[in-house]
Amino acid sequence: MQKIKANIANDAWVFPYLKTYKGLLALILLLGFLTVFCGGALMFISGFLISRAAQRPENILMIYVPIVLTRAFGIGRPAFRYVQRLVSHNWVMRIVSKFRQRLYQLVERGTKSIHAKAQTGDVLNLLANDLDKIENFYLRMLFPTLIGFVVYLALVIGVGVFNIGVALLMLILLGLLTIVAPLITIAINGARDYRKKQQETELYIDLTDAVLGLQDWILADRTAELVQTQTTQLAKIHQLAGQKARFTWWRMFLSELVIGLAAILLIWFATNEFGASAFGVNWIGAFGLLIFPLSDTFISIATGAEDMPRYTDSIERLNGLSDQADAEASLVTQIAQLDDTTIEFKELSYGYTADRSILKHFNLQIQPGTKLAILGKSGAGKTTLLKLLLGDETPQSGRVTIGAVPIQQLQAHRNQFIAVLDQAPYLFASTVANNLRLGKLTATPAELWQVLDQVELGDLVRELPAGLATPMTEMGNRFSGGERQRFALARILLQDTPIVVLDEPTVGLDPITEQLVLQTIYKVLANKTVIWVTHHLTGIELVDKIIFIENQQIALAGTFDELMTSSPRFANLLTMDHGDIQ
Repeated sequence: MQKIKANIANDAWVFPYLKTYKGLLALILLLGFLTVFCGGALMFISGFLISRAAQRPENILMIYVPIVLTRAFGIGRPAFRYVQRLVSHNWVMRIVSKFRQRLYQLVERGTKSIHAKAQTGDVLNLLANDLDKIENFYLRMLFPTLIGFVVYLALVIGVGVFNIGVALLMLILLGLLTIVAPLITIAINGARDYRKKQQETELYIDLTDAVLGLQDWILADRTAELVQTQTTQLAKIHQLAGQKARFTWWRMFLSELVIGLAAILLIWFATNEFGASAFGVNWIGAFGLLIFPLSDTFISIATGAEDMPRYTDSIERLNGLSDQADAEASLVTQIAQLDDTTIEFKELSYGYTADRSILKHFNLQIQPGTKLAILGKSGAGKTTLLKLLLGDETPQSGRVTIGAVPIQQLQAHRNQFIAVLDQAPYLFASTVANNLRLGKLTATPAELWQVLDQVELGDLVRELPAGLATPMTEMGNRFSGGERQRFALARILLQDTPIVVLDEPTVGLDPITEQLVLQTIYKVLANKTVIWVTHHLTGIELVDKIIFIENQQIALAGTFDELMTSSPRFANLLTMDHGDIQ
């Protein structure tokens, strides 16, 4: 019950519409009450008419009014019922259409996070089950419950006009149907129904996985196992459904028993109140028959309560999805307004195993526009640092931020901030233009030529027979290693991110080509933050700052000139590296 109250208090999907369409809701309740009233009045007047006609009145006019009322209530009941259903379904269709539109918008807004955090089966379950449950919540629970309580109170008040004691007994007796039975149903059958929904969710997920991987099941010759798994899950669902059906049968039996007791109470009440006169005895049959057409109204409250846990769970899931999408939309707004691209590694600790740390209490701040070179021995943590920056790994402690926003929150939008040029950028067996447009799908031919000229490939591509439509061939093998790196760099220029990561992009190039490629990179990326991980020191003088990682920390840090002056170790490394080149 606490969960139900919390969901109602925090709901933004279901209950707010009760206020939005309160006029239509009042009309639904009125029409529902009139439907039940006409049904009760029809039996009430029919009981009086039968009793009075059995007394053989001297003149037909003496029972003419009950005859007319019988016809009127007989016509009124189906008429009001038909209109009430039209109005209530109109209500539901209006709201469900809004639900579906809102849900699709939420899924669209949160596609990346949903894809990352939910399985396809979860989304199918949301679409197939939850919206359907919300629709049934109105039609099978909310409207019948409100109408049932109105009829319940009206009947008790009506009897109370004649006899307070009998009214109190009716209040208690019918309260078993309107209050006690729904609560017991929620506690017992509702819990079973909740478990059944969980089983159905699991079935959706497993079935989706099975369909997507059907070929593998067949090739592994495990189709019998697949069928057995699905059969077992369906058997569990059927078992819960059987338990629910047996409980429902006993509840219905006891409910009908309570209705029978209520009928006996009303007959006893009418006998004591009106049985003393020859005319008054006609009311005994009227009161005796009154309760039977009202029984469906009272019993339907408990019937609707059976699915309350499902309704609650569906409302919770939809509100959770809404909160998630709102949070992502807020993050998108925050990201759109993120002008500061300062990168900060704060008290960062990370290790691939519990007993071996790669980085420990690591601190580094990179201001926008800085050109940073990261040096270190193999295994020192250079590549690990890049993975942490890209969010591919999560630190054991500390944090990585861009503009004070944790990198984990930027994962769905990482390509807006960080581009990567690695050792072997992949070029597809497509045209030059298509390979470049991976950086920007909407790039115009003029933009493509602009970036090609920037990376000094414009003249080369113009000399090709088909120009931008020239096929790259697989892996771009028709071009040299330096040219492939320049094509990848052009792609990054189209992507236009404020931060560019260079993961040893010149490995495998000859020293002259390596120097030329690096000069081109730093020339075209002059206004961007560049983080360069390298083993070689060729072109190291092009950066603003150099750090050397060793023993889980930054062992050396400074500009090229500062390190050449103050660090004999760096000078020796540079001499050794250039010596290797020579």
